[in-house]
Amino acid sequence: MTPALAAGLQIAAVVIVLAAAYVPLGDHMARVFTTPRDERARDEVVSSAARQAAGSTITTTTTLDPPKPTSRSVSATADWRVESLLYRVCRIDPRAEQTWVGYALSLLGFSAAGVFFLYALQRVQGVLPLNNSLPGVSPSVAFNTAISFVTNTNWQSYSPETTMSNLTQPLGLAVQNFVSAAVGLAVAVAVIRGFVRVRSGGELGNFWVDLTRGVLRILLPLSFVVALILLTQGVVMSFHSGFASTGLDGSSITNALAPVASQEAIKELGTNGGGILGANSAHPFENPTPLSNIVEIIALLLIPVALTRTFGTLVGERKQGLSILAVMALLWAGILAVTLAAESGTRGVAAQAAGAMMEGKEQRFGIPGSALFAVNTTGTSTGAVNSAHDAMSPLGGGVVILNMLFGEVAPGGVGTGLYGMLVLAVIAVFVGGLLVGRTPEYLGKKLGRREITMAALSVLVMPALVLIGTGVTVILGSTSGALGNSGDPGTPGSIHGFSEVLYAYASASNNNGSAFGGLTVTDDWFQTSLGIAMLLGRFLPIVFVLALAGSLVTKRRSPAGPGTLPTTGLLFAGLLTGTIVLVAALTFFPALALGPFAEALQ
Repeated sequence: MTPALAAGLQIAAVVIVLAAAYVPLGDHMARVFTTPRDERARDEVVSSAARQAAGSTITTTTTLDPPKPTSRSVSATADWRVESLLYRVCRIDPRAEQTWVGYALSLLGFSAAGVFFLYALQRVQGVLPLNNSLPGVSPSVAFNTAISFVTNTNWQSYSPETTMSNLTQPLGLAVQNFVSAAVGLAVAVAVIRGFVRVRSGGELGNFWVDLTRGVLRILLPLSFVVALILLTQGVVMSFHSGFASTGLDGSSITNALAPVASQEAIKELGTNGGGILGANSAHPFENPTPLSNIVEIIALLLIPVALTRTFGTLVGERKQGLSILAVMALLWAGILAVTLAAESGTRGVAAQAAGAMMEGKEQRFGIPGSALFAVNTTGTSTGAVNSAHDAMSPLGGGVVILNMLFGEVAPGGVGTGLYGMLVLAVIAVFVGGLLVGRTPEYLGKKLGRREITMAALSVLVMPALVLIGTGVTVILGSTSGALGNSGDPGTPGSIHGFSEVLYAYASASNNNGSAFGGLTVTDDWFQTSLGIAMLLGRFLPIVFVLALAGSLVTKRRSPAGPGTLPTTGLLFAGLLTGTIVLVAALTFFPALALGPFAEALQ
């Protein structure tokens, strides 16, 4: 089988499965997060659109009272018994709603508690059961790891087999894999409500209810199914610390074991990425076969892609979701095409001898499986890897960095990709409004100074963290020893060393978690600075987008007029794509030119 055919078959398999799951999963998630008030609001929007098409007068409600229970609304909102028990134990009123401030404070408080618990668990793991004879984790590594997993980054500056116990992994890290992904889902749903609802009080929902439903109704069932599939492919599942074997040279080797299958599933589905074994998804215990590789790629994309259907369903116009999906698909296809072309070349003596860029790649995946995984992991804020990104061609490595610098919206992480794309859609509509001289509006909500300010602040956080972190690091004399590649300015080694640093801060600030492996990040500067980048890169945009949603929810939804910029179709998709590319190009082209692009031209 030729590499081109292998790539085509793998891409086709991924697309076919995603297409089959798109409608049922997207509509299921819409039902999970729908309340009776949302049902009535959506029905009124659809009815208004129908009356407008018929030439009738349109009225807009400013307050929405709960309708009488119907079979549909009851089935959409009935709490499972385990949910009701959680609400009672935690003293949560599931019927109470929160403004954006209350929603944000609940989210930040929950995340802060997660950081403290995970930090403490790592520090005392040596005296707890299932510790694999491992001591407590050092303060700097525990600090960085706690922030990393709570922020859905899953950056790992340690070797999991020799650092984390079989209790810390499932009780600490795997739990955060679930809840951090559910936090992203909750924020995305709150932002959608900001566009759909009209509330004088500014209520966006209940964070605790959204978090609970996201975990119990979406992430847990899907993870169970994916874990079963991975088990059939040979992914290990054991609480034993390891087993001994004899190497080819006759020496004794200890092979680490862990409850991998259960955590591998949520690692990919929740776009987390932190491996339970050091080699991550390149390890045969985590990703043993080409089929398991395809399953993991599908798991990466499944929820972010289906969320566009959820968005279209909740706003009452499926074309809106399809327009967002089209932009994601266009960016994804472009990045994938360039990466496949770059990695299929033969740059360098070793590549020419092997016939392809096989350094750092697994033979069982080859170029197509490795490139496909790399594009999806950097485009979904996952960070899992099945090959060494540091060994990619200069152009291939530069493109996956660019994939993160787009803001990871193609299709992005669980929840984060959708609300990041909606923020960029707001900016695109604002630019379009300036071009035609009209007040911009999106989904019937007029966008004023406050909305544009919140959208702009949300977009600017990541570039500031990436560029400041990279700039400070490369001028610090103490950090030069951490670079796996160095040399005189302008040499290939120094250029690649800069790329390593740029990749690290792009990954941390975008909550991705992957890295160019040549960079050693174990000293206090990297542990602290990357931890701060992960923390701010996660929660500042969340606060800004919730503030945006809180402002939108108090506004009336007005009908589209003859001068309204359509937000479906090719025109809007082109405008949104151009906005994303232009923002990234203007912001990051100088940095990319100093690193991977310069290296590619050597």
